[in-house]
Amino acid sequence: MVAYFNRRSVQVTLVFLVLIAVFSYTVFVTEKNYVLLSFIILTLVLLLFISRFESRRVSSKEMVFLAVLIAVASASRLPFVVIPNVQPVTFFVIICGIAFGAESGFLVGASVALVSNLVLGQGTWTPWQMLAWGLIGFTAGLLRKTPLLQKRPLLIGFGFVVAFLYGWLLNLHYTLIYVRPLTWEALWTANLASASFDLMHALGNGFFLAVFTTAFLKIIRRFQLKYGLVLPRDDGRSEP
Repeated sequence: MVAYFNRRSVQVTLVFLVLIAVFSYTVFVTEKNYVLLSFIILTLVLLLFISRFESRRVSSKEMVFLAVLIAVASASRLPFVVIPNVQPVTFFVIICGIAFGAESGFLVGASVALVSNLVLGQGTWTPWQMLAWGLIGFTAGLLRKTPLLQKRPLLIGFGFVVAFLYGWLLNLHYTLIYVRPLTWEALWTANLASASFDLMHALGNGFFLAVFTTAFLKIIRRFQLKYGLVLPRDDGRSEP
């Protein structure tokens, strides 16, 4: 396990799990002020992951390249709005996590949600989308050296699973804001109602990962080599 995960990524994950435990206790046990608490914890989680990115030594070249990838991923979302839940954003976020590491994967995922919603519309769902896509990028970066993401069938399966997790997290946002009283039954009903849309998202992820992964990783690796971009090592340092 040590060969796969660096210490700081594990630390961030543990803090995130603690915050989720506090949130779950407040929502389902105390049932008090959970909407306000959800946005406070969302803010803390986003700041936590972004601070981990800030703690890395990131060159100006890498920042520019990440900004270009964020712009491309955000633009790629627009042509697919006519097809329910089929969009290449999740694919881009996964690829960025694999290519640049966990912290950069989170930054790309969170930024794409914020930037693309400048056109598609901001709302209470935006920070939840930032968290959902950010966590997908972070997880892809965390698992990038494991067999799960090294083998194409398992990578496609990963894209399939995270599509449903993305949908369930957005369903949690819906039930927290609009459903009273908040119950497990209400949450599962929302998940069942969105199952067909989540399936479309999953199938889209599978298609993009199956067809475009090799080509996009080659393009990114070529730019990394050409411009001397560094890659994060498992100990949190950098390697050429």
